[in-house]
Amino acid sequence: MPSTAVDPSPLPAHDRPDAPAGRRGNPWLTLTAVAFGLFMVGLDGSVVAIANPEIGRDLNASTADLQWVTNSYLLALAAALILGGKLGDRFGRRTYYLVGVAGFTAASIAIALVGSIEGVIAFRALQGFFGALLMPNTLGLLRAVFPPGKFGMAVGIWAMVSSVSTALGPIVGGLLVEHVNWESVFFINLPIGIVALAFSASVLPESKNPADRQRFDVPGVVLLALGLLVLVFGVVKGETWGWSSGSTLATLGAGLVLLVAFCRYETRVAHPLLPMRLFRNPALAIGTVITAVNFFVLLGVIFFVMLYLQNVRGFTPVEAGVRTLPLSLASVIAAPLGARITERFGARLSMPLGMVLQAAASFGLLSWGVHSSYGVMWPPFIALGLGVGMVMAASSDAIVGSAPVRDGGVAGGLQATALQVGGALGTSVLISLISSRVGSTLTGELTSAGVPGPLAEGLHEARDAVAMGVSPVSADMPAQLRAAVTEGSGQAFMNGVHAAALVTGVLCVAGAVLAAVGLRRDQGAPAPH
Repeated sequence: MPSTAVDPSPLPAHDRPDAPAGRRGNPWLTLTAVAFGLFMVGLDGSVVAIANPEIGRDLNASTADLQWVTNSYLLALAAALILGGKLGDRFGRRTYYLVGVAGFTAASIAIALVGSIEGVIAFRALQGFFGALLMPNTLGLLRAVFPPGKFGMAVGIWAMVSSVSTALGPIVGGLLVEHVNWESVFFINLPIGIVALAFSASVLPESKNPADRQRFDVPGVVLLALGLLVLVFGVVKGETWGWSSGSTLATLGAGLVLLVAFCRYETRVAHPLLPMRLFRNPALAIGTVITAVNFFVLLGVIFFVMLYLQNVRGFTPVEAGVRTLPLSLASVIAAPLGARITERFGARLSMPLGMVLQAAASFGLLSWGVHSSYGVMWPPFIALGLGVGMVMAASSDAIVGSAPVRDGGVAGGLQATALQVGGALGTSVLISLISSRVGSTLTGELTSAGVPGPLAEGLHEARDAVAMGVSPVSADMPAQLRAAVTEGSGQAFMNGVHAAALVTGVLCVAGAVLAAVGLRRDQGAPAPH
């Protein structure tokens, strides 16, 4: 079988990575330009979690409303990522990147000014749509301007920006919410967006597939968007409905049926939205799976770690963010290191190594307790940062670097879709797992901590709050009883954390085995042009 990584079609000069380039089309200026947009989207993805409580208080929003502040963004982003990459491939990656940056910035300002929770939810969905135009075309632009020998390093820096912006979100969000207001979390995108637009417009080359003039795959767009919307909706509602409930299973099943129908349709249409031939390349297929696992672990672990630091340990958002700095710093080191290892030895080494580091981080969380010192906390942060950065660089190179240049935007959209769906699954599944474990152990932990049996059974009704790290204490409780309730609730929450950590650790080991067995040594390097 011929390798699908080879693209025999001729490329014009502006699409050849080894073509001479002035300021417009310079690879490193292109990398700097797309980093601005990527940083804005990555920062926004994690900073909003810190702002949600203040949004709720200011706009009188319910818990369900606040869930939709996150979910509306996630649904719109996941549904449109591959479409955004395809539009860039056909009509111009520079054009759709700039439209994405401008729209994302405008939607951010609208969120800060709208003054109602319904408006915030609507504009968050619009923000997600423009993010879907922006993200996949960052990698598509890099794929078009960097020569094969330098693409791995470019992806490493791309991965570093993505990881660092996500990890910095809690710190930046905490500072802004504490010292300004929640609206500033969105206003901060205005200066970033203006700089990104001005700089990108002056240095980015137009890049597209000149041979792509065929009929656009509208049925494929509809099937894929509906499938991803329904699947991600089922994931984010699974915690509320219950993972074994008929509603959850029916929604997830419907989403999977739609995606299977999409895949079957794409194999029969002449000009598909997502060419199924791409998945014949093992590096691309495995890289997609590992990307989903990578962000399942990263976003899921960050979510419950922040609950632990703020609600169980009592740190402020800024204090909690500062304590996760080792994760950010480690990812800065790991992303270019992972790219260099991938470039020299292939993804078969760097991808499993990153997964093993994440497994070590997850198993390290098993040693955490209600009163753990920071000396116990920081080693898992470093291992997680190293693992995430290394896998991000290796999987990005495996997915986008293994695709033909003409499909660079689609490959970028595929990676971004795997990233978002994996992150949504990580947050929802792990929080649901923590909730289940808290529910089964709360009464026993309260009793062991000294809470009288009848009261402990009554406090079981507060299991949802305890699953978020909040102790169900009241001001009229005697000090000794309040201390016992706090201790027992904290122990029950840690039981849930340990269960979630065990699952992520096993998942990372499975990912390491898949990458080590499924990839050859020479896979994961950029495809021939």
